[in-house]
Amino acid sequence: MADKKKRQTPTTVADKKKRRRPDPSSDDDTHHPNPAAPIHQPRGALRSATASSSSSSKSITLADLAVGSTCREVSDLDLPSVQSEIELQMLKVIKSILDGNGFAFEVPSRAAANQLYVPELDRIVLKDKTSLRPYANVSTVRKATITARLLQLIHQLCLKNIHVTKRDLFYTDVKLFQDQTQSDSVLDDVSCMLGCTRSSLNVIASEKGVVVGRLIFSDNGDMIDCTKMGMGGKAIPPNIDRVGDMQSDALFILLVEKDAAYIRLAEDRFYNRFPCIIVTAKGQPDVATRLFLRKMKLELKLPVLALVDSDPYGLKILSVYGCGSKNMSYDSANLTTPDIKWLGIRPSDLDKYKIPEQCRLTMTDQDIKTGKEMLEEDFVKKNPKWVEELTLMVKTKQKAEIQALSTFGFQYLSETYLPLKLQEQDWI
Repeated sequence: MADKKKRQTPTTVADKKKRRRPDPSSDDDTHHPNPAAPIHQPRGALRSATASSSSSSKSITLADLAVGSTCREVSDLDLPSVQSEIELQMLKVIKSILDGNGFAFEVPSRAAANQLYVPELDRIVLKDKTSLRPYANVSTVRKATITARLLQLIHQLCLKNIHVTKRDLFYTDVKLFQDQTQSDSVLDDVSCMLGCTRSSLNVIASEKGVVVGRLIFSDNGDMIDCTKMGMGGKAIPPNIDRVGDMQSDALFILLVEKDAAYIRLAEDRFYNRFPCIIVTAKGQPDVATRLFLRKMKLELKLPVLALVDSDPYGLKILSVYGCGSKNMSYDSANLTTPDIKWLGIRPSDLDKYKIPEQCRLTMTDQDIKTGKEMLEEDFVKKNPKWVEELTLMVKTKQKAEIQALSTFGFQYLSETYLPLKLQEQDWI
């Protein structure tokens, strides 16, 4: 951290109040940032906005709301508690057999109809509907068998106090599981049955997400400086319980959808010009990256800005980080990061930054259908500016990837687009 002053200098050169925003109607081919403009005011604006949001979210929990009794949430459990819950489930099965009802598991339903968006919490939760998974039924016999097998394997993990990946779990019984998606899906059912987070089961996913920038943290006792990880960054640890002692002089966290955009920003060392932490899950958010992002947000109390593609799937990815996924709504309390700001690429940016027609993509029928479906989602309706942007996207039937900015130069993203966005405080 000896070069701390040196790295922060470019962001404290002039007073932002003395500059004017560029006129969007000017004849310039593209927008250009004022290199002398600092980002202290954007930081203040973001932190004041997130402070009010976090304070309100801390004072309200699911138990405080009227829907609290009709919804279920899981929590972190220690290994003896997980072991006890598994044994309790098997005792219920034995009782069911002795009562003459046969071998069956009572499993919480994770179907779309059993999901509920709670505006006060700004996240999706799971309602309390359950279904029986009997062994003596052709349609459920395989799932009942997989459920029993996974409970057995997790019980062994508890006794030995070791971690395995989801892939390891799959290969313990390939003929039964047949496909990893099947064992992964039932693993979520088991987590929900036991009332614990998936990480409490000592089953982790392979490393996927990466982080780089102004962050120091301990990983199982080893101190990691993310400014010295090269352009590849530091792989996000799959076991979040071993991450601690987070320290940072960053002003914000930049959440990036695509690996290509992440590499561009990491190679240009964007985090030195604008002190920040850059993180990506390289596409669809994985559990470890979602947990890591939430931990950074809450411990460092930093605002989060999201850079995603201008298409319905980019907004879907953003919503998974912010409001949770329907697939894992039972654990949304631990996996969601509140109050993420949509920085770009937004549909309105295509004209504002004069993205050439040849760099824009025509939305497919499926894209348009997905966009219209998202307009009906409660978490989108809650944000009028999101509705406005998504409506524009569906109306123009145009989408664009982050890489479309490369038409102005490979470093346009890091040297022009993002600096201008930050200086104009252009996020929603």
